[in-house]
Amino acid sequence: MSDKATTRRGDLLALLGDLPDRDRPLTADTVSLVEHDGYLLESLTLDLNGIEPVPAYYVRPVDAPGPLPVVLYHHAHGGDYVLGKDELIRGRSALQAPPWAKVLTDRGYAALCIDTWAFGERRGRTEGEIFRQMLWDGQVMWGMMVFDALRSVDYLVSRPDVDPHRIATLGLSMGSTLAWWTAALDERIAACIDLCCLTDFDALEAIGNLDGHGVYYYVPRLRQHFTAAGINALIAPRPHLALAGRHDRLTPLAGLERIDRELRAVYADLDAPDAWRLETYPCGHLETAAMRASALAWLERWC
Repeated sequence: MSDKATTRRGDLLALLGDLPDRDRPLTADTVSLVEHDGYLLESLTLDLNGIEPVPAYYVRPVDAPGPLPVVLYHHAHGGDYVLGKDELIRGRSALQAPPWAKVLTDRGYAALCIDTWAFGERRGRTEGEIFRQMLWDGQVMWGMMVFDALRSVDYLVSRPDVDPHRIATLGLSMGSTLAWWTAALDERIAACIDLCCLTDFDALEAIGNLDGHGVYYYVPRLRQHFTAAGINALIAPRPHLALAGRHDRLTPLAGLERIDRELRAVYADLDAPDAWRLETYPCGHLETAAMRASALAWLERWC
């Protein structure tokens, strides 16, 4: 860990508003533990932020006591505020079948997915209402979402059945953005896989698609200090696979190419050229079968 990277992580965190105390005790209550679709499904209530309880799913293979490699899985947005963490076990139309919980546990991985702010069992207030209230109080909605993701890593490393050196992060769309922010800010993430949301900020503005992301996405003064490539450079030299559709208006191709050029240089300078890869496919905002296969191969190689 370089001093420069440590400083830049602090700079990035400082843009995320008034965050809760990271050192406050973290608690977890098991709501239920059942066998589901060939794996163990644990429903949890986590105290990650001291403001509101966070429902979560933790899945693991039935006959694998661990310690296990684990994926911190981030659900997508898609305008579906009901689905939330259920995406892990049920999937969604933009994802391949079977759902990621089944795929991962069949391969010997555990996985954790929380309901993020406004989604799943945390719905009831609109995204806009939460954003406005937080802004009044000096908070940033994206900052609070990232904070819960970082505290989810704290929870994972506290579990005796988790290998703390084999934590990957993965998600599609909003979940993709959470994946690369979490990996950038937390060096305990051993590998990052983002699907369909490695967005270059300037390229998104250039095509007139700032409305493509929800209001949750926007962080005051972020572009004064960071580009998307600059944030992702904080993941290096750890393995990072980005998967994108060439026709996806949330990830304009010119922006993907810019990020790829910059990150290839960063990883080469750190003698880790094989640890960064961008793959693009002739599709829009969805996971293809080829993307799924590539993601699983990346996990097997690096985590």
